[in-house]
Amino acid sequence: MSRRYSLMDNFLGQADRALRTLSRAANIAGRESPAESCDEADLSETERKHSAGLMRIDHTGEVCAQALYQGQALTAKLGDVRQAMEHAAQEEVDHLAWCEERLNELNARPSVFNPAWYAMSFAIGALAGIAGDQWSLGFVAETENQVCRHLDEHLDSLPEHDERSKAILEKMREDELNHATAALEAGGAQLPLPVRLGMKASSKAMTGTAYYL
Repeated sequence: MSRRYSLMDNFLGQADRALRTLSRAANIAGRESPAESCDEADLSETERKHSAGLMRIDHTGEVCAQALYQGQALTAKLGDVRQAMEHAAQEEVDHLAWCEERLNELNARPSVFNPAWYAMSFAIGALAGIAGDQWSLGFVAETENQVCRHLDEHLDSLPEHDERSKAILEKMREDELNHATAALEAGGAQLPLPVRLGMKASSKAMTGTAYYL
């Protein structure tokens, strides 16, 4: 028999997840980092800062993804696809840990605005869950598609010889594309154009700040 959790249980669980997501070294990947098979490049200071800025953006994106999935878990029914969504959320934890590890290697820190982005993404995920599973899944699909576009841009922009960062982003892109496809196949609806444009504007604000801070 499955246990019924109280409101306080759910609150404490969500608070624990938020603290783990936002705390350095608290997230442990279930898979080996794709960068393990790549040698560290001899980056100039300018190249190092640029790689760090891009990885900081991607790390913040994974913080937002965790918040989105947690917000949805609180309000969405999801039914038969809950296990698939939980699997996707675990892969996002891998991404978070890989990006943080790479930031450490580049002598850089995550964005100072991560708590604010987490809170906003959690609220959006919860609202999407309330709106209904087809919209919740549609939101996942659109989010992952936008993330893939960012990753494509970052892969083109990274220093050519920064193979460790590239290996991480390439694997992340593969996973994100699979998450988007799974969400659509599970019944996700295409979001209205104004919603998609609003998400794009929010994403642009996030990338503009996370690159530097």
